[in-house]
Amino acid sequence: MDFGVVLQTNPPAARTVQLARLAEAHGFSHVWTFDSHLLWQEPYVIHSAILAETKRVTVGPFVTNPATRDWTVTASVFATLNEMYGNRTICGIGRGDSAVRVTNGKPVTMAELRESIHVIRELANSRPVEYKGATLQFPWSRGSQLDVWVAAYGPLALKLTGEVGDGFILQLADVDIAAWMIKTVKDAAAAAGRDPESLSFCVAAPMYIGDDREHMRDQCRWFGGMVGNHVADIVAKYGEHGAVPEALTDYIAGRQGYDYNTHGKADNDHVDFVPDEIVERFCILGTADEHIAKLEQLRAIGVTQFAGYLQHDNKEETLRVYGETVIPALQTHVAARS
Repeated sequence: MDFGVVLQTNPPAARTVQLARLAEAHGFSHVWTFDSHLLWQEPYVIHSAILAETKRVTVGPFVTNPATRDWTVTASVFATLNEMYGNRTICGIGRGDSAVRVTNGKPVTMAELRESIHVIRELANSRPVEYKGATLQFPWSRGSQLDVWVAAYGPLALKLTGEVGDGFILQLADVDIAAWMIKTVKDAAAAAGRDPESLSFCVAAPMYIGDDREHMRDQCRWFGGMVGNHVADIVAKYGEHGAVPEALTDYIAGRQGYDYNTHGKADNDHVDFVPDEIVERFCILGTADEHIAKLEQLRAIGVTQFAGYLQHDNKEETLRVYGETVIPALQTHVAARS
């Protein structure tokens, strides 16, 4: 299992770069950042600084979208970063959430998401692509390599991920829900004639090392609110008893709206509807042993990367314990089984 860290690009940008360097030093393979250009600083500028000050980590957005960013510009960014720093970029993409909604926009359609993935991937892999009636290719790009991982929750998005994604991003760490969604993606990949095991499967959730249960839950409750935005869209489309597990849909019954000004923040003041049980199920909290136990369960159902959010007050200590205890334990356990 690989390990990533998910950072917000809050000022000062030097702090984001510092945390990225620390993550690399502690054995994390990926550094991801939020991509919402109004709520936080522009991520791609900071990606360049992270790549310049690290040697090994792969860097990318978690996640970008096809609505607020021109697809060809997005591809050019990745191809340029790859030329500058070697092939160390990755693209996480979804239909659009905070970056779109703060401008009163809407997530893109599945057809638009599918086409954008194709255009971005072909261009950023130094290949030609048909786009708006023209054949496009970066004449300056040689040997660029980019994987595109798709963030999804609903049945249609999961199906699309299996059909065209290089990887699947699931933003919650509930083992039962993750197992169902991974199987759905793998089934779609197989039906499309692809090898399901060729895809990467990334589960992302807040990771907090500590022993004060109440404090940890309060620091990470924002995550249930963020996930609730996507669940609300699913419920609106499929109903409360639709084609997704009720464990994912039941908790949003008390949801009264959402203020994106405190999106992804530990002090989010409108996530009281998220019960303790959901925080525990969706996140990974507690001692190193508790983290290892849950990560072992996720690895067993096919998760190939865990990406931990660090939007809380215990960043450095969590990274340290992961680097010294959690990551080595997972690597040792895998080696012992191979």
